[in-house]
Amino acid sequence: MRYIPNTPDDRSAMLRDIGVSSLEELLAPIPADLRLKRPLDIADGKSEWDVRREVMELAAMNQSAMNRACFMGAGSYDHYVPAAVDALGMRSEFVTAYTPYQPEVAQGTLQVIYEFQSMICELYDMPAANASLYDCGTALSEAISMARAHTKRSRIVWSEAVNPAYRRVAETNSVAQGVKFDCARCPDGHQSHEAISMLLGDDVAALVVQYPNFFGVIDDLRKLVASAHANGSLVIFVTDPMAMGVLMSPGKLGADIVVGEGQPLGNYMSFGGPYLGLFAATNELVRLMPGRIVGVTKDVDGRRGYVLTLQTREQHIRRDKATSNVCTNQGLIAARATFYLSMLGPQGLREIGETSARLTRYMQLAMSKVPGFHQPHKGPHLREFLMSVPGSAEEFVIFMAARGILAGVPLTRMGLNDERGLLVALTEKRSVEEIDSYVQGATEWTQGGGK
Repeated sequence: MRYIPNTPDDRSAMLRDIGVSSLEELLAPIPADLRLKRPLDIADGKSEWDVRREVMELAAMNQSAMNRACFMGAGSYDHYVPAAVDALGMRSEFVTAYTPYQPEVAQGTLQVIYEFQSMICELYDMPAANASLYDCGTALSEAISMARAHTKRSRIVWSEAVNPAYRRVAETNSVAQGVKFDCARCPDGHQSHEAISMLLGDDVAALVVQYPNFFGVIDDLRKLVASAHANGSLVIFVTDPMAMGVLMSPGKLGADIVVGEGQPLGNYMSFGGPYLGLFAATNELVRLMPGRIVGVTKDVDGRRGYVLTLQTREQHIRRDKATSNVCTNQGLIAARATFYLSMLGPQGLREIGETSARLTRYMQLAMSKVPGFHQPHKGPHLREFLMSVPGSAEEFVIFMAARGILAGVPLTRMGLNDERGLLVALTEKRSVEEIDSYVQGATEWTQGGGK
């Protein structure tokens, strides 16, 4: 009865109103052989404390970044989240905030979104950003739709160095729209001009590149961007926001649209979500941008105020004019990103990037000395690199987990046909001692014959 609000008198009244005297009479039309004639096999209820204890015991079985040295990446990263982000993010005015339809009672929420947009513009060096999307995969899908609407073309060119999970989301969302996707091979892990430019043409709506790419390599994309623009194509950058402290911005490289995953900006890995899609574009494309944009204005008394300037989804405007039916922005997750960036500042972002790069280089050099482990991709990396493991990468991950180390993401989990491929990521949270422990574990794996 704890979960059923109706009393016996309530049920009798309802049965009487529909013209039957009992529940049995109500169910009489159901054939007898289809009705269960015994009580459900459900154990007796437990006390609240017993349930809580059982759930805590189950949760303790998880191997998470909270209690393991985490070298996993591929779009989700174990960066440190300052306590102040949690303190601000859990305040009732943020944690309960919903879509700010009424600006007169939502100035605080609107201001946070406006500040968020401003920071994303500065981060990517782009003139306009929206209030966020669900995640990077969704943002890429929307960017492709936007490019198609602008160019009136239907072909998309990208490389296999664009995160395969993001590509699958975009392909799935475009399956009924007649979009053709051409994927360039990157056998050396680089998005080379030679391999990709040959796929470009005057029917290409957009070229999609990732920076740094999925394998962690930092590519020089300027020639590719110029070639795409020469064909009248837009260029979409999938860009790690944490790289912007040390790398040239997509805006300076000529990007038309920039998308990214905002999870590293003050949000936990959280076993896969909720996350935060970043989206920025040139001024020319603003009216095709999905979701919503918060702007600043003045009220009748000349006071500064914030409003929803653009809302381009079909519940707000005529369906044939809607750019997308993206449901909402990730308000709370975007607020946490805003708090995080405010606390970090440009110098803090740079320090995190430099620390991650130093640790990555230290680990690359250390792992290059472990027999059997091979790093197929040369060139500069920021905080992620690919290793070829002797034996099965999946089994190596299990082997290392038993030693308290989350060793990386096997490429097979990302849908790629490489059973030895393991993507390894390092953030500022990793220590030299943890890296040395990883190297020791890899050495033991090799000495055991890759088992």
